[in-house]
Amino acid sequence: MRPLFGGIKRKVHYSPNHSKNDSLVLYKTADELEKLGADYILYSEDEILTSSIETNLFFSMARSTDAIIKLAEFEKEGAIIVNSTKSVLNTHRVNMIRELYRNNIPLPKSAVVKTDSNMQFKISSIGENKVWVKRGDVHAIHREDVTLVYSNEELNFVLNEFSLRGVRSAIIQQHLEGDVVKFYSVKDTDFFYWYHVEKQHKYNFNLKYLKYLASRSSEILDLQIYGGDAVIGKDGAITIIDINDWPSFAPVRDEASKYIAQTIFLKAFKFSDSDKISQFV
Repeated sequence: MRPLFGGIKRKVHYSPNHSKNDSLVLYKTADELEKLGADYILYSEDEILTSSIETNLFFSMARSTDAIIKLAEFEKEGAIIVNSTKSVLNTHRVNMIRELYRNNIPLPKSAVVKTDSNMQFKISSIGENKVWVKRGDVHAIHREDVTLVYSNEELNFVLNEFSLRGVRSAIIQQHLEGDVVKFYSVKDTDFFYWYHVEKQHKYNFNLKYLKYLASRSSEILDLQIYGGDAVIGKDGAITIIDINDWPSFAPVRDEASKYIAQTIFLKAFKFSDSDKISQFV
């Protein structure tokens, strides 16, 4: 019997300016799974809350709280999900910063703050004349969710705006000068792709070390399919500034989807002796 996978599409709400690319990489992955000998059904994040689900093998881009809770229930019943719900929650920015700091991944100086604390925060506690303010849970939904501010007044205004929108925690983070690079990878494969976000200085850096930091971060956060951003300093120093669960892989979607599908397929087969999934493989 051909294994049956359930693919879960990401809500547009969680793909600001990237909904098309997020959808395309999921569809490409589904096509590659079919080439490997699997069948699939695609669900929206809302559909898994109410629909009758026919499998317990999933590849998921879900990020909404309700969908993550539902998928966690599936996991307790023996479902295999890539990326796991634990790993998705690990990439919530407050959790990510704490875990990566704890494991000595080089990060910008950062402070986790409550947006409704009534405190007046100062740029000088983190940076010199500007800092980043980032919502503490999911990655950016609105343009203002990751904002560079230049004054104490602006800093506290953004935090207050977060509070009014129900965003309870935030990260105040040091601004680092340098080249921003974006990377994509799939754990336990040779696939790794990076590029400069903007045409800047293009400082020299140790690519092996970037790959190590990306791989080590994925291990810490328990991610299989991931991407991220780093800043390359003038001296070649590499600082991780973000790690994402299942990004769009837009520049390398066709190639990446093959590695993603293989990883999902092999992960399912590792558990093929389990009574809970042997009926599907």
